[in-house]
Amino acid sequence: QVQLVESGGGLVQIGGSLRLSCAASGSNFSLNAMGWFRQAPGKQRELVAVQTRRGTTTYADSVKGRFTVSTDNAKDTVYLQMNSLKPEDTAVYYCYTDIEPDRRQYWGQGTQVTVSS
Repeated sequence: QVQLVESGGGLVQIGGSLRLSCAASGSNFSLNAMGWFRQAPGKQRELVAVQTRRGTTTYADSVKGRFTVSTDNAKDTVYLQMNSLKPEDTAVYYCYTDIEPDRRQYWGQGTQVTVSS
């Protein structure tokens, strides 16, 4: 079993920046990938950015060039640096991980990001 604890998020003005953090804890697990998804009101949850242990990184087209995902493998922690925020970035952001060998998925509780116009 893996627990994900998120921090960061909040209210920011257009063009501002925020940094999200998420730490994984538990016992006897090997992480394959960590990253972030988001869900805006009335919309489906969507991928924001995910990074694998092998270094492969995937970004949503809407955040490329503005958001940066990074991982600290020693701490089992993933970060999301969000710059040049837009109102359409407003959503609940969920930390994500999947573990070896069966790629079982785990989710954080979610943290609200609101970009004010």
